[in-house]
Amino acid sequence: MMSGKPFDTPFEWVGGEEKVRALSDRFYDLMDLEPAYAELRAMHPTTLETTREKFFWFLCGWLGGPQYYVERFGHPRLRMRHMPFAIGIKERDQWLACMHQAIVELQLDPELVERLDKSFFQTADFMRNKGG
Repeated sequence: MMSGKPFDTPFEWVGGEEKVRALSDRFYDLMDLEPAYAELRAMHPTTLETTREKFFWFLCGWLGGPQYYVERFGHPRLRMRHMPFAIGIKERDQWLACMHQAIVELQLDPELVERLDKSFFQTADFMRNKGG
């Protein structure tokens, strides 16, 4: 999976819970701060505390770390949970741009950034439920 890297999981490669928490928090901070992510932000609740926590729990497990989300809520069923929101290419691309910015700001290994970008693209593209 990660040839030549001394890590068993992307979770470890990222830097564990502390870095995953920082990534989750920066992602939502950027969503609040950057006008380029305004439509993405509008799809979320006014207060983001619960959303941040759930996303942190999800990311830990998605990256191969502790399964906090699954332990609390069962299978993520991402597509089903995102169906109430109209997600097209524009919304997907805003999400990806916001996440990429957060990842880059954490100064992760460039190889890891590339792998995360690809994995996030696949997951975000799967959430699309409208054209355009």
